Amino acid sequence: MKLEKILDNVNSLEKNSFLKIIDNIKSSNPKNSKEIDKILSDSSNNLKSVDSINIAKVFELIKDEFAETVKAEFVNTTSQLDILIDIIIKDGNNILKQDWLGRLYEKELANIRKRTRELKSQLEADKSEIDEVRKRDYLIYKACVETAYNNDYDNNRDSKITDDELSILLTLTHQLELSQEEVKLINYLIIPPEKLDIDNVTTFLKNIGVVFYSKKNNLIYVADEVVKVLRKIRKKELADKYFRRVLKTLKESQINLICRKHNIDARELDYESKIKQIIKEGISFTNLLKNGIHKEGTNLTDRKKVINDIWSKGLKISSNLKGVTLEEKIDNIIHYFNEIEHDEKVGISVEGYEKLLLEINEELKSFRKLVLKEFEMPEETVLNSSTLLDFNIKPRDVLDILPTEELKKFIAVKELKSRGDLVLNILDAYKDAENLLIENYVAIGFRNLNLLKENGIVIKESELGLKFECLTQKIFEQLGFNVDETLKKELNTAKNKIDLVLNLGNDNIIIIECKTVKESGYNKFSSVSRQIKSYVDLAKKNGFNVVKSLLVAPDFSDDFVNDCDLEFEINLSLITAGSLVNILDGFRESKHKQFPYQLLLKDVLIKEDRILKAIRK
Repeated sequence: MKLEKILDNVNSLEKNSFLKIIDNIKSSNPKNSKEIDKILSDSSNNLKSVDSINIAKVFELIKDEFAETVKAEFVNTTSQLDILIDIIIKDGNNILKQDWLGRLYEKELANIRKRTRELKSQLEADKSEIDEVRKRDYLIYKACVETAYNNDYDNNRDSKITDDELSILLTLTHQLELSQEEVKLINYLIIPPEKLDIDNVTTFLKNIGVVFYSKKNNLIYVADEVVKVLRKIRKKELADKYFRRVLKTLKESQINLICRKHNIDARELDYESKIKQIIKEGISFTNLLKNGIHKEGTNLTDRKKVINDIWSKGLKISSNLKGVTLEEKIDNIIHYFNEIEHDEKVGISVEGYEKLLLEINEELKSFRKLVLKEFEMPEETVLNSSTLLDFNIKPRDVLDILPTEELKKFIAVKELKSRGDLVLNILDAYKDAENLLIENYVAIGFRNLNLLKENGIVIKESELGLKFECLTQKIFEQLGFNVDETLKKELNTAKNKIDLVLNLGNDNIIIIECKTVKESGYNKFSSVSRQIKSYVDLAKKNGFNVVKSLLVAPDFSDDFVNDCDLEFEINLSLITAGSLVNILDGFRESKHKQFPYQLLLKDVLIKEDRILKAIRK
C-alpha cells in the first residue's frame, strides 16, 4: 500500500513516530532541503498540518537519510532487526494483523534455531555435507563475528558490534558471496536470538518509522516506499517476485548449481521448491548472475551470452540488453525490474484482474491455498483485485507462482492460446484495451516501449504521439468535458492543427496541446508557445473566447515552468500526464458528474493535490 493511502488510514497519534523521524531529518539540513521547503512552504513547516500527498513527496526526498537512521539500529545486536525486516519486506507482508506478524516471527525464530543447530553440527563435524571451500568461508566469517562481538567483553565493556565493525563484516559477506540467510544463521550462532514480545516488536518497528500500527483495526502497515528502502538496506536488489521471474528462466542444472553453492539441501525438492528456497536464502541477484549460475571455468564471453539469453529468450524482451561489461548487463536487468516496480500500473485493467481472479479460482481448486501460502497470508484474506493491489501483488505476480501444469490446465479449460509464453497468453486474454491504455498513459507519454511491452501493450514508436493525444481526449471526456471534434475541424487549417478543443458553451473554449518526450523534462517553450499562440489567435479570429490553453506532457523542466510563468498572452497552464490521470482517478471517486473547469485556471503548473482536495469536498 502506498504511503499516502496509509497516512489517510491511520490517526494523528499513529503517525507521530514517523513524522517525528521525518522532522528530525528535515531539521538536520538534508541534501534535498530546498525541495522539501518548497513542498512545505504553505504549511509553515509543521508536518502535522501537511496533507498525506505532500508527506509522501517529502519522504521520497529524504529516503536516503531515512535509510541511515534505520541502519544505525543494526548496531543493537539484540534488536533482531534483520529477522523483522526480512519478514515485512516479503511480497504480501506489507499489511498484517499484529497476531499474524507474531506467528510469522515465531515461525522464523523456530526455523533459525533449527538451522543454526544443524549448521553448528556440520561446522564441527570432521566429515561435513558442506563443500570444503564453503565451510572455510563460513568459518572465516564466524571467527570475525566472534571477534567483533567479544572484544568489548574482553575490554570490560558491554558486548556489541560497532558501526565500523559492522561495515567491515558487510564487506566480508559480499566478498565471500554469502546469502542473507547464511549471514543470519552464522550471526545467530554467536548471538542466539531470544523471543521478544510482539507488542514490544511492534512498538520498536513503529518507533524507528518502518511500520504504522492501527490499534483500532489491529493492523500493521508497511508502505511500499518504505519497503524499497528496507530492501536496499538488506542488499536485496530485486523484489522476490522479480527474482522468481528470472529464476524460472533458468535450467534445472543452473538451479542445482546455486543450491550447491549456498548449502541448500535440494535432493528431495522439485524445481518449483528449489526456486522458493533460493529466494528465501536472500542470495545476491548480482552474484547469482555473475557467478552462481555458471560452471567453474566458464569464460567471460560465455557468461555474457548466458545473461543475454536470459534477457531475450527467457524474459522475452525484444530490445537488446545494454551494457558492455557483465556487471553493466546485470545492472540493466535490475534497473529494468525496478522501473517496472516503480510503475503503478496493473499490467491489465483492474476490471480484467478481477475477472481473472474469479475465473482462475473457479477452475483451479488449489489456487487460493497456493496464493495464501506463497504470500504468507492468513486464511481470512479476501483474494480480490483491490486487496492484492494493496499488497502490491499484480496479475503477473499471481500467475508467476502457479506451476506450469496448472497454467496449462487453465488455458485448456478457457480455450486460450497455448503456444509460446503461457503467462503472457493468459494476461493477453484478460486485457481491457481502453482502461489498460489509460493506466499506461504516462509510459506512452514518455515513449517507454519496454515498459509498455512489459505491461502487455504492443505499439509502434511512430504511433505513440497520436495514441497519447487520443488518450488525452478520452480522459477529458471521462472528466465530463465536451471534446468537440466538429469544432476542431472547423477551426483547423493546413498550417494550424489544434490537438483538442473543449467546448464550454457560449463560445467559450479550452485549447489543449499534447506532447510526448523520451527524456524527463519537456524544454521547448519558445516553439510550443508560438504554436499555441497561433491556435489562440485562430480561435479568436473565429469569434471564440479562449478561457484557457493547456499543455499536457509527461514532464516539464524548471526552466519551462519559469518561462511559462512569464507568458501572459496565451493564458497557458501546464499539466503532467501523471497529474492528469491521478485527477481522473480522484474524479471517479468524487460526487461530481462534471469536472469543475475553474480548477484548471489557477496554476502555471497545475497542482494535482490542490485539485484532488477540492473535488473530494
